Amino acid sequence: MRGRAGAAGRGLARIGRWGIFCARAARAAVAPPPPLRWILEEAYRIGVGSVFIVCAVAAFIGGTIALQGYHAFKEFGGEGLVGIFVALACVREMGPIVAGSMVAAKAGTAMAASIAAMRVKGQIDAMEVMAVDPYRALVAPRVAAALVALPLLVLFADFFTVLAGYLVAVHQLGVNGGAFMENVRAHAGTTDVLYGMAKGAVFAVMISTLCCFHGFFSEPGPEGVGKATNRAVVSVCVACIILNYLLSEMMYG
Repeated sequence: MRGRAGAAGRGLARIGRWGIFCARAARAAVAPPPPLRWILEEAYRIGVGSVFIVCAVAAFIGGTIALQGYHAFKEFGGEGLVGIFVALACVREMGPIVAGSMVAAKAGTAMAASIAAMRVKGQIDAMEVMAVDPYRALVAPRVAAALVALPLLVLFADFFTVLAGYLVAVHQLGVNGGAFMENVRAHAGTTDVLYGMAKGAVFAVMISTLCCFHGFFSEPGPEGVGKATNRAVVSVCVACIILNYLLSEMMYG
């Protein structure tokens, strides 16, 4: 019982520490804001560095969803409705999840590892000694860049999931292409796309702040860098799954 209470206390303390970290990063982002060049460089690393893997994973997931939806509807004679399933599952849910998870796996780990390495080498301490705010120099540009890049990556994920679903449903399974696209247009409108981008923005804040947080407070040595990176990935995955449910409940409930 004491062990569980101690673990819960440490967990709450870590959440509180992360909240303070986010508040300091937000303050550093506005007074004064980091140079636009820093933000664009980070956005390039996050967006361009992740776009290929996002599109590739999105395509296979879209194809899988179309395949499973087709066989599920086939039992009831509704094969033509697979477009509805693809539209709702991909645009509302899988697009943001795919983009967020791939950014967390690729760019998020890089954030955590690079900042943790700076902590281990004493570079962050040196910045503080020289009166350079590490929150403004290291954290705020990454958060702002993620806010720019991730909603755009959600659009790429939406496009490739639906495209792959269309190709599998029409060219592999024989579904009527016109009916498929009409069902997609009827059940996945502009509002759904914007909701998906809004999810991406929320995921961007969660991913960037958590990854920077774990890197910023890394333990000493190479082992500390590895632990920081591992904790960042695990915490981001759990947080984004929980957030996705809560946001879906708010948007579509």
